[in-house]
Amino acid sequence: MVDQMPEVVSAHPQVVIVGGGFAGLQVAEGLDGAHVRVTIVDQHNFHTFLPLLYQVATAGLEPADIAYPIRTIFGKSRNVTFRHGRVLVIDWPARQVLLKDGSHLDFDHLVLATGASAEFFGVKGAREHALPLYTLADARHLRNHLLLALERRDAHPVAERPGVTFVVVGAGPTGVETAGALIELLEVCVRRDRLQIDLAASEVVIVDPVDRVLAPFPRTASRYAARILTRRGVTLRLGVSVVEVLDDGVVLSDGSEIEADGVIWAAGVSGTGTLAESVPGPPTPQRRVPVDADLSVPGLEGVWAVGDAAAVPTGTRDSDVCPQLAPVAIQSGRHCAAQILASVEGRPTAPFRYRDKGIMATIGRRAAVAALPRGPVLRGTLGWLSWLGLHLAYLIGFRNRLRVLLNWTWRYFDWPSGPRLIVADAETADEPHSTGQ
Repeated sequence: MVDQMPEVVSAHPQVVIVGGGFAGLQVAEGLDGAHVRVTIVDQHNFHTFLPLLYQVATAGLEPADIAYPIRTIFGKSRNVTFRHGRVLVIDWPARQVLLKDGSHLDFDHLVLATGASAEFFGVKGAREHALPLYTLADARHLRNHLLLALERRDAHPVAERPGVTFVVVGAGPTGVETAGALIELLEVCVRRDRLQIDLAASEVVIVDPVDRVLAPFPRTASRYAARILTRRGVTLRLGVSVVEVLDDGVVLSDGSEIEADGVIWAAGVSGTGTLAESVPGPPTPQRRVPVDADLSVPGLEGVWAVGDAAAVPTGTRDSDVCPQLAPVAIQSGRHCAAQILASVEGRPTAPFRYRDKGIMATIGRRAAVAALPRGPVLRGTLGWLSWLGLHLAYLIGFRNRLRVLLNWTWRYFDWPSGPRLIVADAETADEPHSTGQ
């Protein structure tokens, strides 16, 4: 197949893709081998499998298990290259992407696949004290924080607080998965690592203003998830919101306070702080880039937006936009690649139509829910196995798949020692919590 690829020449249109997440990679893969020059730009030289970030944060997987070098992915491509750098600004009239190192990239077509950032909704103290979970750096930082909190409690027991408390803000899939994994982390640290922490006095609390966990799922799935979470020791504080995050807990809308050893923020994402905010035009909800039906940006010729960065239309009703999920990013990326080729070849573009393939969430070992477009909701071990299979299928790299499969198989039967390592790093304090640029 490689020998049949066309020779790339300078006369071919230049496509610059900003962001190496699900959407950006799908655009590049769709253009691989075509008569265009493609450059992927990202501040990280790897792709992160975001659905498993929480397992890195809770010491279930290593960072390398869910990350894969972008250069390796396109190592055999003749027309797709990678540029490691951070985009500062886009010069729209000159059609140039300006990088932090002072260089620039010209483009004929520009794809904004910059992902999203943690949205704190103006909650006082959230940006300063909460721990978001949207990048690999976030996951590493959160893992260090959790393990350090446990070690501190073991070394300095407090009579009035013999256990630890962690608050998870957000009852969506990320919040539920993180809370379930936190409970398991506490159990293994006490039983396997012999930390002197009172499990009975420890608590993981989910806080959300909605009245049920996993609100996007059918109510039967929400009830099952709530039952399993409660049975495993997670406390649900639903129908109340966090109005302030302190350095040692949270203040809730009902006036109560929860003293906590860590506040994990899983309440949602937006385009705040990403290049999506620089696109001319009125702001949209969640600061996502408005796009036409074919995913092109109105008023900007040759500019496209995909994935979490874009207000991707569902293709059913004009007012409906897709949720910020990995399947949307993958499908919109593939569609965008096809439309760029159509534009280059002088053919008309086609509208995007989202194909809902269902949503899944795991609550811990041997417990998950999978809501498919048709058929019953899969729960328990069957739902968990379905969740495992889907995530393994989308995980990039044979080595990553093998390591994660072995890890999960081991954990199914017994919890192994695991990567419970406190590793100091030099992550900059001012790096934005975003999945892209």
